Amino acid sequence: MVNEVIVDRQAAINEPQLPTLSQLTHWVSCVFAHHPDDQRLEVTIRFVDELESQTLNRDYRDKDKTTNVLSFPFESPPGVELPLLGDLVICHAVVAKEASEQGKPLEHHYAHMVVHGILHLMGYDHIDDQEAEEMEQFERELLAELHIPDPYS
Repeated sequence: MVNEVIVDRQAAINEPQLPTLSQLTHWVSCVFAHHPDDQRLEVTIRFVDELESQTLNRDYRDKDKTTNVLSFPFESPPGVELPLLGDLVICHAVVAKEASEQGKPLEHHYAHMVVHGILHLMGYDHIDDQEAEEMEQFERELLAELHIPDPYS
């Protein structure tokens, strides 16, 4: 039985180039398909402006600058089981600028940011070189399934 993925799409900005709920659900489902035992199948993806991105990055990561994606894993209270994986906060201005600078379609870069963020919510990280290589390789494999070229080449 395939569990239903639930994505709560929030747009705190008025931007016509944001991914649709259908796109987000497709990308998130691709990651979840590789973790069939994980029952945390709900995620919120919020699109924000540079001020909100910088504020959250400063307040939660002590980095006073904008960033492309922030991941906030959900931690349920003791004894409470909820299917929530967590929240992703994506800054459109940063993602659009990066896509342009890297010569990538905006949709491809958004897919990468969503996959990257979901992996963080699932506990993947890139603090040391070995973790980074493992996470990046998994991202390459997932994005290839989505017909998106290697974002690190």
